[in-house]
Amino acid sequence: MRRPHGTCGSRSSPAAAFFLSAAAICAQFATGLAADPSKDDDKAQSKGHTGQTVLFVLIGIGAAILLSFFLFKYWQKKKREEQHARLLKLFEEDDDIEMELGLRD
Repeated sequence: MRRPHGTCGSRSSPAAAFFLSAAAICAQFATGLAADPSKDDDKAQSKGHTGQTVLFVLIGIGAAILLSFFLFKYWQKKKREEQHARLLKLFEEDDDIEMELGLRD
């Protein structure tokens, strides 16, 4: 059964929820570190805080991307190990059947 093109995944992964919340927290820290907007005496100082906010957001996004990459590689490794274990178990069961039938000593 084919899925419609618009829904490539109905479940959101825990990692995606973590990255979204981490980005939101990072944005909250960035705005919390900014100066009080009521004391806007110097435009250059305001631009510096905007740059700082952008820097924090980019660092947060970069960290989320790196974390997702390593989690994906870890998932691939676990999946590969699981498939290898299933393959070994399959061949192990075939040997038992051959021994029961007397085809192998």
